[in-house]
Amino acid sequence: MNGNKELIDALNQIEKEKDISKDILLEAMENSLVAACKNHFGKADNIKVNIDRVTGEVTVYAEREIVEEVTDPITQISVVEAKVKYPKNDLGDIVHVEVTPKNFGRIAAQKAKQVVVQKIREEERKALFNQYFSKERDVVTGIVQRYVGNNVSINLGKVDAVLTESEQVKGEHFRPTERIKLYVLEVKDNTKGPRITVSRTHPELVKRLFEAEVTEVKDGTVEIKSIAREAGSRTKMAVYTNNKDVDPVGACVGFNGARVNAIVNELRGEKIDIISWNDDPAILIENALSPAKVVSVYVEPSEKSARVIVPDYQLSLAIGKEGQNARLAARLTGYKIDIKSESQVEGYNNY
Repeated sequence: MNGNKELIDALNQIEKEKDISKDILLEAMENSLVAACKNHFGKADNIKVNIDRVTGEVTVYAEREIVEEVTDPITQISVVEAKVKYPKNDLGDIVHVEVTPKNFGRIAAQKAKQVVVQKIREEERKALFNQYFSKERDVVTGIVQRYVGNNVSINLGKVDAVLTESEQVKGEHFRPTERIKLYVLEVKDNTKGPRITVSRTHPELVKRLFEAEVTEVKDGTVEIKSIAREAGSRTKMAVYTNNKDVDPVGACVGFNGARVNAIVNELRGEKIDIISWNDDPAILIENALSPAKVVSVYVEPSEKSARVIVPDYQLSLAIGKEGQNARLAARLTGYKIDIKSESQVEGYNNY
């Protein structure tokens, strides 16, 4: 391939249009041509290929050691021959001996085409992976494609994601072309492009939705300290701010509930309790049991447990349907919570 300027021009165009480095493509071609040299030289361990970055000219050379007596002509050159051809080199030096085969231009042209096509695919796949890898642990909007068994195929634009059965909210069903919000759990690279697993059940989905909906959460004025979620049913979320002029709960609820309702609609009716975070575990637990009213909270910090007393008429509300309110409050606060009514405590004390 003598002076193949067309190759360099083509690579310059690819670099411009595809944003793939010309040097990366040329290095890949050189490596591929080294492998092709095995057919000519039996082995290619000491063979190097150089493609001129300006002219495109391909040169094949062998690295040979200057020795007194040649025992392997493929890797060695005699000191007598070297003195004539490489007068500046001495015994023991490595010299580059040009060994470009006569028909190597045709082979190089074929390899160049193969490498360019393969490398473009690899680089495009890598760019696609990097694009979606940057969205890992974030929320994306996807378009429902179809059900594949119990999994759902979701189109995210340039690639499809998989919403597995375990990451689906029980009772949620989707129609093709429906747009839904998803939390990106994991992005893995493979030969066919990135494999993306998404979730509708992860608590971080709720957090990211609030970050998108509530300016004060997005800019850090309001901090979401803890979230406990039973997907499709109820979420409890504790929020905090050190700005005295901002009501963290009010900011998340929005005027007439507009902000929280937008998220509830996205989660298809899932109830969301927003409470104020407090560093005092007793106050935090009292807040976490909202909407139930609490009489008193006794905390054992060393055991991470608490005993809560509520009015008799509030007991079922504090515990919640099938224990959900108490369960979510415990997960939100990190405390084991034992709830008793006033009459239960009095009866115990009298006994």
